[in-house]
Amino acid sequence: MQKADWIWMDGELIPWDAAQVHVLSHALHYGSAVFEGIRAYATPQGPAVLELDAHLERLERSCRVVHIPLPFEREALHNAVLETVRRNGHPACYIRPLAFRGEGPLGVSPLTSAVHVIVATWEWAGAHHAGAKEEGIDVCVSSWRRMAPGTHPAMAKAAGNYLNSQLVLVEAKQNGFHDGIVLDVNGYVSEGSGANLFLELDGRLITPPLGDSILPGITRGLVMQLARELDLELVEQRIAREMLTFASEVFLVGTAAEITPVRSVDRIPVGSGQPGPVTRSLQAAFKRAVTGQEDRGWLTLVGGA
Repeated sequence: MQKADWIWMDGELIPWDAAQVHVLSHALHYGSAVFEGIRAYATPQGPAVLELDAHLERLERSCRVVHIPLPFEREALHNAVLETVRRNGHPACYIRPLAFRGEGPLGVSPLTSAVHVIVATWEWAGAHHAGAKEEGIDVCVSSWRRMAPGTHPAMAKAAGNYLNSQLVLVEAKQNGFHDGIVLDVNGYVSEGSGANLFLELDGRLITPPLGDSILPGITRGLVMQLARELDLELVEQRIAREMLTFASEVFLVGTAAEITPVRSVDRIPVGSGQPGPVTRSLQAAFKRAVTGQEDRGWLTLVGGA
């Protein structure tokens, strides 16, 4: 992570090193926080934020389900994101809004702890190593499972959910893989440690449905839109584990991952072991859109001071 100059916190920009919270903050002990991962891209018109309002809408929904009353309206958060990117002078960056429970009586109930909101930005290449989007990554099927229905709110981007993601990713890396694929409680494919999943099989592009313990990814939605425009047959359906082996192509999508090909699953090559034509065509279309080469209405320009 490359340190930036400013962080927006509770309504004002403050120096990076001054953005601190108490060690007894509720979120630190009980995971009472929600966040977003957003990206700003360099375009000919300057930096532009991808799907800003969609991300803020998901932040609001996540807050609602975990009982975090946002103290700022959508417009204020929208402006906070743009102002933070602008003041930090980023040509392109990663953006992290976070709403969390801070100081208050320390106990399981969060309801009497104060709510704080921050927006941080920094320059970051992405989720995986340099070259990952060109050559693909190696993944395993994790021994951990995604949360069952009625346990954690899988459709919320809640900080507490990411203990599961940490376990998946650490296990994968300790066993020599770049990432892990997680099954749901019924044994069907859910997603990666921090990204949604697609596979190409028998001429169809398949992705798990929302009911299979996945986060409704913003990038997932954009990729689905691009797939339809490319006349690909797109299906949301349950994915049996063995379909990962049968697939001609597998790729992960997300704000950090963008569109990252998977070249092997459990050391079994996916297709030819090289990123396939469907993945490549979607990567190219996505790049054109996010860099402003094609105007799809996905981007919000940061603008000048």
